[in-house]
Amino acid sequence: MTQNQTVQIAEAKGRPMLHWVGKRPLDHVTAFPAQLVERFDPVGELQTSEVSETSEVSGNLLFHGDNKDVLAWLLAHGYRGKVNLIYIDPPFDSGADYVRQVQLRGVKGTAKLEGEAHSLGEQIQYTDIWANDMYLQFMYERSLLLKELLSDAGSIYLHCDWRQAHHLRSVMDEVFGAENFVNQIVWQRSFAHGDTGQGARHYGRSTDTILFYAKSEEYTWNPPYLPYSEEAIDRDYKYIEEETGRHYRLVPVDGPGGAAKGNPYYEFLGVSGYWRYSKETMQQLYEQGLIVVSSTGGSLSRKKYLDEAPGKAVLDIWDDVTRIAPMSNERLDYPTQKPEGLLERMIVTSSNPGDLVLDCFVGSGTTAAVAQKLGRRWIAADVNKGAVQTTSKRLQTVIREQVEAGADQTSEVSETSEVSPPPAALSFSVYRINDYDLQVQHNEAVNLAVELVGIERTKTDPFFDGTLGRRLVKIVPFNHPLTPLDLQLLQDELKARPDEERDVVVVCLGKETAIDPWLEEYNKRRPVNKMEVIELRTDQKYGKFFVHQPAQAQVQIERVQTSEVWQTSEVLVVEIEDFISPTIVERLEMDTPLFKAQIPDWRAMVDVVLIDTAYDGKVFNIALSDVPERKNDLVSGHYELPAPDGPTTVAVKIIDMLGEEVLETAEV
Repeated sequence: MTQNQTVQIAEAKGRPMLHWVGKRPLDHVTAFPAQLVERFDPVGELQTSEVSETSEVSGNLLFHGDNKDVLAWLLAHGYRGKVNLIYIDPPFDSGADYVRQVQLRGVKGTAKLEGEAHSLGEQIQYTDIWANDMYLQFMYERSLLLKELLSDAGSIYLHCDWRQAHHLRSVMDEVFGAENFVNQIVWQRSFAHGDTGQGARHYGRSTDTILFYAKSEEYTWNPPYLPYSEEAIDRDYKYIEEETGRHYRLVPVDGPGGAAKGNPYYEFLGVSGYWRYSKETMQQLYEQGLIVVSSTGGSLSRKKYLDEAPGKAVLDIWDDVTRIAPMSNERLDYPTQKPEGLLERMIVTSSNPGDLVLDCFVGSGTTAAVAQKLGRRWIAADVNKGAVQTTSKRLQTVIREQVEAGADQTSEVSETSEVSPPPAALSFSVYRINDYDLQVQHNEAVNLAVELVGIERTKTDPFFDGTLGRRLVKIVPFNHPLTPLDLQLLQDELKARPDEERDVVVVCLGKETAIDPWLEEYNKRRPVNKMEVIELRTDQKYGKFFVHQPAQAQVQIERVQTSEVWQTSEVLVVEIEDFISPTIVERLEMDTPLFKAQIPDWRAMVDVVLIDTAYDGKVFNIALSDVPERKNDLVSGHYELPAPDGPTTVAVKIIDMLGEEVLETAEV
């Protein structure tokens, strides 16, 4: 195996350059291995489960993980310069405390922090850091990675709003070069944000900004057009040909600039002058009935028919694509969902059938869904598990409809073509990146470690798993931390191989405190077979290896009698006493006690609480839904509901800010 986990990133050389506190270049990034989670392949087109190190993985790809890790993996696996179109709709820096896209509820800071570097834990404490500095670093690093993935014919559309559009344009100028800036598109939504209520002292905000950059002058461009309005037809195509009834307009045939521009001079139909066409071409146009003489006889024009015109050119103000209507079938109740028509315009204009489209902030999956419908390949990613689940369900529905309709059939689209091309692929695979579920066979865990560290497998050795350079490698099972007993077993194996002089690397996930002094004493006494430990979660060289640990909750559920003046009734009392998401805590690079000391209210990690008062173990019927209206509001945690008659099973579903669910049940 080739050791390829460190991916080199080219320096950004564009101008102007924006500076912020803690700005750091990104010259390399660690590529963590991918863990296959599931496949959707209704027609059996995926042939292998192996992840290639040097070439693209077949089919469409959906990733669950931090998009920085996802982009690094793509660069390490053959996608550099292969992506034709990128659309991203990142966090808008709306005052929320995003940390690697983790948004906690109700966390507010009061102090300011000085210095150039801030830990992720500090970002939680001080809300202004993300807005002023870390947000720009976050976007800068991802922009550098995206540029590496983009082909020379590729384009990128960055969707933002008034809060950071000016900063992000400077970042994009630096990364992609100001010379590759194409357009600043203003999307006029149908509905305002509702921010002009009582007391507002600003104009209503009803637009978003889309920054459009190309990788080079060779970028794909399929000019977009809209149908003419009746008003435009009456104004611009006011003439009607009596013989055919066709609408037309008159355009000049004279040659502006005269001889200086190389236009020919001659007489035609009694009019002398410089013309756009040669005399032979002019004669042909006349014979076709396309040349019109003015009523005075002093000028000539040419007919341009409405039915031959491509339409009205799309400008940089998009006011014809509306937000998703509340009752639309397209609506998925995802907070930042964008309409399919918006993505359709960009995908049709800036890519061709079979091209590869990437969205690493995929949210509800609109980009992937539209790409699938338009015959493009796609890669999508999100750190939020709920977003990945939503996207997966949405794409399964789209692909099933395509399969049922027949892969060679086409469906209508609304932009530049009457029908869409056939699907580029009818399958997709879902992978985890650096959020590993290790409740798997030891062999799969070994494969993850082998790919990350760059180990050469030795399948003929019954004890050692491979080599790293000239050193032997032993991978300790990930279901327990490294113990002195593991090292003693390794030492016994080496004693049984008296001729073995190579040193040993031990790869593990966690280690007991006794390991370091044991190793120090052992290596002092050994001229050969010295041991080194790579602990994947803390080793600086190999990055921070995240292990997925399910969230946990403490919930009390009981049936309580209440007495009113006229009757006695029973209610269900649900009390959520505690909740912890190890994934969120680990991504903030904090341990649980420190996190709880700084964020004492568990509700900061919780997005939604749902309760079913008569759970049958199969279908969750929502009797109560606690969804805070604003980002800084918290769930209640205490609930009282009418109790059903007789014994019942109460189920409480808690969903954290990364979309992970915890289900607690009790019979009462």
